[in-house]
Amino acid sequence: MFRIHKTLDIITVFHKPSLPGSTRVVNLLRTASANATEIANSTPDQASDPTPFAKGSSGADAPLRDDFEVEITESLPTPDQLSTIIDYLGSKGVKPGAVVQGAASKADALKKLSEIGFARPIVVDWSNGKAVIGDNESEILRLLRKGDESI
Repeated sequence: MFRIHKTLDIITVFHKPSLPGSTRVVNLLRTASANATEIANSTPDQASDPTPFAKGSSGADAPLRDDFEVEITESLPTPDQLSTIIDYLGSKGVKPGAVVQGAASKADALKKLSEIGFARPIVVDWSNGKAVIGDNESEILRLLRKGDESI
Protein backbone atom coordinates (compact mmCIF):
# COMPACT_ATOMS: atom_id res chain seq x y z
CA MET A 1 0.00 0.00 0.00
CA PHE A 2 0.96 3.63 -0.11
CA ARG A 3 0.99 6.20 2.60
CA ILE A 4 -0.35 9.72 2.30
CA HIS A 5 2.24 12.08 3.69
CA LYS A 6 1.06 14.84 5.96
CA THR A 7 2.39 18.31 5.27
CA LEU A 8 4.97 19.18 7.90
CA ASP A 9 4.30 22.06 10.27
CA ILE A 10 6.70 24.93 9.60
CA ILE A 11 8.41 26.61 12.52
CA THR A 12 10.10 29.85 11.45
CA VAL A 13 12.90 31.48 13.40
CA PHE A 14 13.61 35.12 12.72
CA HIS A 15 17.31 34.89 13.50
CA LYS A 16 20.26 37.20 14.00
CA PRO A 17 23.54 35.22 14.04
CA SER A 18 25.40 37.88 16.03
CA LEU A 19 23.08 37.33 19.02
CA PRO A 20 24.11 34.36 21.19
CA GLY A 21 20.50 33.83 22.30
CA SER A 22 19.36 33.61 18.70
CA THR A 23 22.04 31.04 17.91
CA ARG A 24 20.98 28.97 20.95
CA VAL A 25 17.38 29.00 19.73
CA VAL A 26 18.40 27.84 16.24
CA ASN A 27 20.48 25.00 17.72
CA LEU A 28 17.64 23.97 20.04
CA LEU A 29 15.14 23.85 17.18
CA ARG A 30 17.50 21.95 14.88
CA THR A 31 18.09 19.34 17.58
CA ALA A 32 14.39 19.05 18.42
CA SER A 33 13.50 18.74 14.73
CA ALA A 34 16.13 16.04 14.19
CA ASN A 35 14.81 14.12 17.21
CA ALA A 36 11.21 14.44 15.98
CA THR A 37 12.24 13.20 12.53
CA GLU A 38 14.12 10.26 14.03
CA ILE A 39 11.13 9.30 16.17
CA ALA A 40 8.68 9.74 13.27
CA ASN A 41 10.78 7.44 11.09
CA SER A 42 11.44 4.76 13.71
CA THR A 43 9.46 1.64 14.44
CA PRO A 44 7.79 1.39 17.87
CA ASP A 45 10.54 -0.88 19.20
CA GLN A 46 13.25 1.57 18.03
CA ALA A 47 11.75 4.63 19.71
CA SER A 48 13.03 4.05 23.22
CA ASP A 49 12.28 7.51 24.63
CA PRO A 50 9.87 9.56 22.53
CA THR A 51 10.14 12.61 24.78
CA PRO A 52 13.84 13.54 24.87
CA PHE A 53 13.19 17.24 24.53
CA ALA A 54 9.76 17.44 26.10
CA LYS A 55 10.88 18.06 29.67
CA GLY A 56 11.38 21.73 30.29
CA SER A 57 11.58 23.75 33.45
CA SER A 58 7.78 23.61 33.60
CA GLY A 59 8.10 19.88 34.35
CA ALA A 60 5.59 18.88 31.70
CA ASP A 61 6.12 15.53 30.06
CA ALA A 62 4.02 15.97 26.93
CA PRO A 63 5.71 14.51 23.85
CA LEU A 64 6.98 16.78 21.13
CA ARG A 65 4.77 17.13 18.09
CA ASP A 66 5.32 14.96 15.07
CA ASP A 67 8.02 15.77 12.56
CA PHE A 68 8.26 19.49 11.70
CA GLU A 69 10.36 21.69 9.46
CA VAL A 70 12.53 24.51 10.80
CA GLU A 71 12.85 27.56 8.58
CA ILE A 72 15.63 29.96 9.59
CA THR A 73 15.53 33.45 8.16
CA GLU A 74 17.67 36.49 8.79
CA SER A 75 15.33 38.74 6.82
CA LEU A 76 12.57 40.89 8.23
CA PRO A 77 9.04 39.51 8.21
CA THR A 78 6.66 40.68 5.51
CA PRO A 79 3.94 43.10 6.65
CA ASP A 80 1.43 40.21 6.71
CA GLN A 81 3.82 38.04 8.73
CA LEU A 82 4.52 40.87 11.19
CA SER A 83 0.80 41.47 11.65
CA THR A 84 0.25 37.76 12.33
CA ILE A 85 3.20 37.57 14.75
CA ILE A 86 1.87 40.55 16.71
CA ASP A 87 -1.56 38.88 16.87
CA TYR A 88 -0.05 35.59 18.12
CA LEU A 89 2.06 37.34 20.75
CA GLY A 90 -0.72 39.78 21.65
CA SER A 91 -2.90 36.88 22.73
CA LYS A 92 -0.27 36.29 25.44
CA GLY A 93 -0.18 39.95 26.48
CA VAL A 94 2.97 40.89 24.55
CA LYS A 95 2.80 44.47 23.28
CA PRO A 96 3.80 45.47 19.71
CA GLY A 97 6.68 47.51 21.18
CA ALA A 98 8.34 44.27 22.28
CA VAL A 99 8.40 43.10 18.65
CA VAL A 100 9.28 46.40 16.96
CA GLN A 101 11.12 48.89 19.12
CA GLY A 102 9.09 52.01 19.85
CA ALA A 103 5.84 50.72 18.36
CA ALA A 104 2.68 51.67 20.25
CA SER A 105 0.28 49.62 18.12
CA LYS A 106 0.22 47.06 15.33
CA ALA A 107 -0.17 49.83 12.73
CA ASP A 108 2.76 51.69 14.28
CA ALA A 109 4.87 48.51 14.23
CA LEU A 110 4.16 48.06 10.52
CA LYS A 111 5.36 51.63 9.89
CA LYS A 112 8.46 51.37 12.10
CA LEU A 113 9.65 47.91 11.04
CA SER A 114 13.39 48.06 10.39
CA GLU A 115 16.45 45.86 10.69
CA ILE A 116 17.56 47.68 13.84
CA GLY A 117 14.21 47.82 15.63
CA PHE A 118 12.95 44.27 15.00
CA ALA A 119 13.40 41.96 18.01
CA ARG A 120 15.13 38.64 17.50
CA PRO A 121 14.90 35.75 17.95
CA ILE A 122 11.21 35.20 17.33
CA VAL A 123 9.98 31.64 16.84
CA VAL A 124 6.67 31.27 14.99
CA ASP A 125 4.50 28.17 14.62
CA TRP A 126 2.34 29.19 11.67
CA SER A 127 0.26 25.99 11.71
CA ASN A 128 -0.86 26.30 15.32
CA GLY A 129 -0.99 30.09 15.70
CA LYS A 130 1.74 30.47 18.32
CA ALA A 131 4.89 32.54 18.72
CA VAL A 132 7.67 33.03 21.25
CA ILE A 133 9.85 36.12 21.47
CA GLY A 134 13.33 35.73 22.95
CA ASP A 135 15.40 32.69 23.87
CA ASN A 136 13.34 31.19 26.70
CA GLU A 137 13.98 27.47 26.17
CA SER A 138 11.01 26.23 28.21
CA GLU A 139 8.58 28.45 26.26
CA ILE A 140 10.02 27.26 22.94
CA LEU A 141 9.75 23.62 24.01
CA ARG A 142 6.14 24.23 25.09
CA LEU A 143 5.49 25.58 21.60
CA LEU A 144 6.79 22.28 20.21
CA ARG A 145 4.68 19.99 22.42
CA LYS A 146 1.64 18.16 21.13
CA GLY A 147 -1.58 19.76 22.25
CA ASP A 148 0.02 22.29 24.61
CA GLU A 149 -2.31 25.29 24.59
CA SER A 150 -0.51 27.14 27.40
CA ILE A 151 1.64 29.19 25.05
